[in-house]
Amino acid sequence: MATKTQAAVDGFFDPAIPALLGTKCTQCATVFFPAEETSCRNPYCTATTFDHITLSTTGTIWSYTDAQYQPPPPFVPADPHVPFAIAAVELAEEGIVVLGQVAAGFGVADLAVGMQAELVAETLYSDDDTDYLVWKWRPVKEPANG
Repeated sequence: MATKTQAAVDGFFDPAIPALLGTKCTQCATVFFPAEETSCRNPYCTATTFDHITLSTTGTIWSYTDAQYQPPPPFVPADPHVPFAIAAVELAEEGIVVLGQVAAGFGVADLAVGMQAELVAETLYSDDDTDYLVWKWRPVKEPANG
């Protein structure tokens, strides 16, 4: 059993919170994920300085699909491959859309456009002493009367 945890890819998310890590342009306030470090990607802005921010951990499912293929690294291939769901979630505060795998136990049949989702951390793989974590989107079921 692993004794510590860390993000599978440095700089994309903080598994302790868990939350995605991004930047915000100091001039035009455009938010970026993954983080931008060199120049603002807003074509109307020439800024080169950014504040590092923690992005909101909830949002609305904008689109979704299933993955019928093996994902690229850093994902560890399963043998045999088991399809999984992917969701594009519009973050509640920032309004940007972030793509991510859907949490274990949920498939496309459990998803709907407009459904709320929350960010969770799950183990991608483990070695002798470390669990390597990634972010995933977990759908939040609406109340039956709501």
